[in-house]
Amino acid sequence: MIILIRWFILTFAVMVASYLIEGVQITNFFAALFTAAVLGFLNTFFRPILLILTLPINVLSLGLFTFIINALLLKMASGVVPGFTVLGFWSAIFAALIISIVSALIEAVLRVTGGGGEPPMGPENREDYIDLEKKAGNRWE
Repeated sequence: MIILIRWFILTFAVMVASYLIEGVQITNFFAALFTAAVLGFLNTFFRPILLILTLPINVLSLGLFTFIINALLLKMASGVVPGFTVLGFWSAIFAALIISIVSALIEAVLRVTGGGGEPPMGPENREDYIDLEKKAGNRWE
């Protein structure tokens, strides 16, 4: 169930990016759905390898090179998915940024409201603790 929720979140993020970025075009909802599936596959299998291979430049750029990796994966998805095109490098960079932001925001909202498969972050799910003070004679109360 969680995989389906994340798939639809990524689909929505791809559609938002295609709406906001002029160089990203999607023909219909099913192309966005297939794009999200391909991006999920690429992020699962190729992204960790690319992150390890580019670790030195990623450390030197303080993690900003990750956006270039995301843009590369987005361009790869546009080559595989019919009905989804990314027209340039900067379009891919900005679309990757928008997809990351929209996905993170929706995941955070779902996590807080309890819709993401994890318990909501409210007072009823917080662990309580007891504040002890050291008293005379090495006693704690």
